[in-house]
Amino acid sequence: MPATLVAPRLTPPTSAPAPLVSVEELSHGERKVALYASDMPNRYRYRKGDDAQIVTWIRQGVARLGLEELYLSAAYASGYRLLEMSHAETAEQTQAHLTRFPNSRRLDRAGSLAALTITGSGCIPCSAAAIARNHHALVEGACDCGGTGWMPLQVFDGEALSLNCPAHNPTGDRPNTRAAVPA
Repeated sequence: MPATLVAPRLTPPTSAPAPLVSVEELSHGERKVALYASDMPNRYRYRKGDDAQIVTWIRQGVARLGLEELYLSAAYASGYRLLEMSHAETAEQTQAHLTRFPNSRRLDRAGSLAALTITGSGCIPCSAAAIARNHHALVEGACDCGGTGWMPLQVFDGEALSLNCPAHNPTGDRPNTRAAVPA
């Protein structure tokens, strides 16, 4: 039985069929979400020569979700993964992620198979647009940074420290706070 995303759709379903998208136009994260939403068996194990079946499942997941929902779910999965790897996820974010992807083992399996489509024997490279979207992260639920990109860390002797948020400010860029000096 396929797992499907259970989070409510932000866009109403339409009767029009999903546009045909080539797998090259999908990022790793988008391929992962498409596989998660497809009829791929939960205990599927890759065998040599199964590349065409994986592509079929990816296309099925895209058709099932639609591109907008696919892009959104992949961005949420990416944002949660960044927070999780930094041990900065909140209970609200974890609950939102588990609501969207209730079967974590299936999501891990889908991620492994999506990686095979990029690096395996049946390599299907990602387009530049897909690679750019792969770096787009969104957060479901309140973030400790409050959207500022900086999370309060601790206070020592009245001095506040902060840590860059891995989802909202992964590069740690500081805002330009230099005052203009008159010439």
